[in-house]
Amino acid sequence: MIVAGEDRAGVARSIVDSNRYMTLGTADADGLPWVSPVWYAPEGYGEFFWVSSPEARHSRNVALRPPVAIVIFDSGAPVGTGQGLYMRALAEQVPEAALDRGIETFSRRSLEQGARAWTLDDVRAPAPHRLYRATASEHAVLGPGDVRLPVSPA
Repeated sequence: MIVAGEDRAGVARSIVDSNRYMTLGTADADGLPWVSPVWYAPEGYGEFFWVSSPEARHSRNVALRPPVAIVIFDSGAPVGTGQGLYMRALAEQVPEAALDRGIETFSRRSLEQGARAWTLDDVRAPAPHRLYRATASEHAVLGPGDVRLPVSPA
């Protein structure tokens, strides 16, 4: 929870920088919700990339309904001490024209965290995965009384 005088933007940036997974909330054609943890690579604090099968439920949902909700938080924080970053965003499979920049961002984060490099061949057919991104339009952190406080982490 944010306390009086605490730098909300700094808290939001710290959450993005120190975590590896985000919870992606999507909805199907009937509006039924679905949440999925995905490993993410941020570009700044407003754009988030991940790879997934286009057949995964959340990928199919994104194709039908691009508006999504995202939460990034440390699930290992002791009870009563946790903080999260809540976002509204538009998600999409990254279009061909933006794949170079997107895969570079994703691969850089992968390498920083000890995983392998990713290439365009890893996210183009016939590969099993595609590159996705969410572009956040709203950010909030938790304040006193469990009130979400708007924040601009950029």
